[in-house]
Amino acid sequence: MYGKVLVTGSSGHLGEALVSTLQARGHAVVGVDLLPGAHTHRVGTIADRAFVREAMAGVDVVLHPATLHEPHVATHSRQEFIDTNLTGTLNLLEEAVAGGVRAFVYTSTTSVFGDALVPPPGEPAAWITEDVRPEPKNIYGVTKAAAEDLCQLFQRNQKLPCIVLRTSRFFAEEDDDREARASFSDANLKANEFLYRRVDIEDVVEAHLRAVERAPALGFGRYIVSATTPFARADMARLRADMAGTLRDRVPGFEPEYARRGWQLPAGIDRVYVNARAREELGWRPRHDFADVLARLQAGGTVLSPLAERIGAKGYHAESFEDGPYPVESH
Repeated sequence: MYGKVLVTGSSGHLGEALVSTLQARGHAVVGVDLLPGAHTHRVGTIADRAFVREAMAGVDVVLHPATLHEPHVATHSRQEFIDTNLTGTLNLLEEAVAGGVRAFVYTSTTSVFGDALVPPPGEPAAWITEDVRPEPKNIYGVTKAAAEDLCQLFQRNQKLPCIVLRTSRFFAEEDDDREARASFSDANLKANEFLYRRVDIEDVVEAHLRAVERAPALGFGRYIVSATTPFARADMARLRADMAGTLRDRVPGFEPEYARRGWQLPAGIDRVYVNARAREELGWRPRHDFADVLARLQAGGTVLSPLAERIGAKGYHAESFEDGPYPVESH
């Protein structure tokens, strides 16, 4: 047993998944969120130090997915990103040290890589491991990368075991790219992404629980949490312009199911996320890769796992937008 677990952002996608999974396994959990919800026990902002201190009473483990997300970049100020993503994380770290927390898991994002994800025209697709230097392209990426560094600082100076998980896409919402929405069905897009830039929320939850278990021994680490790709580094040049041909070599059985559904692949892709370090050092065993999705589809299921289907799409804003699920802006 983990002892008492604090989960931030418990009314959100991952927060709900973490709270419900932990409770189902018999763990004591306190969920905190700015918004009320079925899995939220305390309503308040992590930017409020007093609220954090009160919520942290008796806590042994902190799981911290609460954040302002990339969809908020066009609708929230930079200061709001600083307040939530940085000040909120700092408050949690300081109270974790004060309370003797034994494991702190910070949910980061592959968005911290930013411009490093898109190679120049004519170059091979990017093979994205933890060794790639982040180049954040907006305030979201900047604050997430800085919060990662805060976690490293607290592990080094205060000896708080901290694990950073850089998660790829796991949301059920439709894609924000208008051209992608026009060219592919939503299920087709998500199935394609399991090849290189998506992870199922069920596997994200398991990565967090493995991080809790490994944190005391590891001290600190940054890990990419994404579905296991069938591609190899040697495929990167070909993948930039011939995804279908490359996949045909790696997963030869995919074509009948795609043809039956009228699905297609993009001509090429620009990056592949690599989860080898998380599998090796955390002992994480993701279940949902492209082959698993394909088998589920062939059996009459859906692209997403039952847990992902149950949580569904929550949206990121109270209001709706005419041009997509949320406005896209980088600043």
